[in-house]
Amino acid sequence: MRSTKLIRTAKAGYLTLSAAFCALGAFLMLRPGLSVPLIERIVGVGMVAFGLVKLLGYFSRDLYRLAFQHDLAFGSLLVAMGLLLLLKRGAVMSLLCSILGVAVVADGFFKAQTALDARRFGLSSWWLMLVVALAAGAVGVALVACPAASVRAATRLLGFSMLMEGALNLCVGLCAVKIIRHQCGESRQYL
Repeated sequence: MRSTKLIRTAKAGYLTLSAAFCALGAFLMLRPGLSVPLIERIVGVGMVAFGLVKLLGYFSRDLYRLAFQHDLAFGSLLVAMGLLLLLKRGAVMSLLCSILGVAVVADGFFKAQTALDARRFGLSSWWLMLVVALAAGAVGVALVACPAASVRAATRLLGFSMLMEGALNLCVGLCAVKIIRHQCGESRQYL
């Protein structure tokens, strides 16, 4: 028998921060007039927090080991990029969009691979993870390529990418993270 406390904590944090990214993305889409320094602080803190949760998830032991399989590298990358945003004051919107866009594209690729691995495991929701991963990756590419013509337009696109990233991680967290109560014997109970 093994403790499921770490995986429960990782899954709860993963889902909570994913929902927060969705809410923040929707907020930025509706209120694009926020100041760039405020947006970079919010996004920087969000990236660091989500990176730490991804690292926690990597070291947890979920049943399939799909959702968190790339999160040692990706969680470290998110923490580093979030700290860059927090420490480099006065970044322009194009830098902010590029940093978050690269993260969204990378996560889209990683989650597409996770979806294909989930197919081999026989998870019926693999196709949903793949579709959302490809959509999030496409939005990330648009964010990286975004010309900084308008701060309001860039903020809306930034919000949309955060919404898609949150939706992607919610989808993967709900579909691919399985927790078992008992490891030994025939009495496996899934949560």
